[in-house]
Amino acid sequence: MTPSETSSAWPDHKPTALLVLADGTVLEGFGLGAEGQAVGEVCFNTAMTGYEEILTDPSYAGQLITFTFPHIGNVGTNDEDIETVNMAATPGARGVILRSAISDPSNYRSSRHLDAWLKARGIIGISGIDTRALTALIRNKGMPNAVLVHAKDGQFDLHGLKEEAREWPGLEGMDLVPMVTSAQRFTWDETPWEWEKGFGRQINPEFNVVAIDYGIKRNILRLLAGEGCKVTVVPATTSAEEIMALKPDGVFLSNGPGDPAETGKYAVPVIKQVIDSGVPTFGICLGHQMLGLAVGAKTKKMHQGHHGANHPVKDETTGKVEITSMNHGFAVDEATLPKGATQTHISLFDGSNCGIQLDGKPVFSVQYHPEASPGPRDSHYLFKRFADLMRAKKAS
Repeated sequence: MTPSETSSAWPDHKPTALLVLADGTVLEGFGLGAEGQAVGEVCFNTAMTGYEEILTDPSYAGQLITFTFPHIGNVGTNDEDIETVNMAATPGARGVILRSAISDPSNYRSSRHLDAWLKARGIIGISGIDTRALTALIRNKGMPNAVLVHAKDGQFDLHGLKEEAREWPGLEGMDLVPMVTSAQRFTWDETPWEWEKGFGRQINPEFNVVAIDYGIKRNILRLLAGEGCKVTVVPATTSAEEIMALKPDGVFLSNGPGDPAETGKYAVPVIKQVIDSGVPTFGICLGHQMLGLAVGAKTKKMHQGHHGANHPVKDETTGKVEITSMNHGFAVDEATLPKGATQTHISLFDGSNCGIQLDGKPVFSVQYHPEASPGPRDSHYLFKRFADLMRAKKAS
């Protein structure tokens, strides 16, 4: 075979996407999803299922997700697995990093190819990346800031991209809640999905719950409704007076993105007033971190964070171990928990704080995502624990 014939038989595929790290490292790959560029923090997620739920989780705002599982896209996408409440908005991950190209979907629930879905939602993607090596880099050096760019013509301003990645300030000190919270109050009555039935409706609520939306997920709302709650969702900046005027049996502090200390500048005073009111209160993720701040603890940026659906957590109130879904890059510093705030859950990966409760008060929170979307359902009991607190308070 002549050199020209060899060249024709084995074409040199030109990179159409780059991942440019803040230290100047450039990873070449092939673009998918939307064209354009996005800057953010690179994390890795070890979940083997639930990529659509992960990509629409508002807690991932400001991040570029590296999936360690290679078969992303194989079950397609659908309109039921989206986790962001606002279907018209695109809060969630800024980009997606894959090992393999997206294969054609094979699942009876699929309504759209992942690539087309990414384009429609404006999410930039890259495939052909050695995700094992990138994950090892994150594990050793921490989560890097980076720019992800997709251009079909393969033309890139490499100098400009390196400069943008280097100058992006990172998530510390960044309040991302305004870009994901709801703009106005709304109610929720949809209950969890059941096989061959779909979603149900809460028609006979036992409790009136106010959920403060810092970037809330749909399945959290469904599980609250499934425990007998009429849920009123309010924007993140809603005052304590407005919340208490709704006469809640319980208040829920939702998940969300960004630095809890920054969001806490306006959220913590509200949470303090809610605690002082004696109303049962339950927090998840960012809500957990800000509850910690409200009682006097501090939060810290983690080295690599926790992102996945296989994280073991010990419930120290029962001695049981549960496998959980996690998505956080900040954590409550357990060493700063004041007297009266008891650590209830710990990560069995690194011993970091995963839950607290306030002594003598109907207030508790967890760092992980008990709504399990995606992930195991080991932690659903926490929603019942919240309902039991509200039931006891009403009976007293």
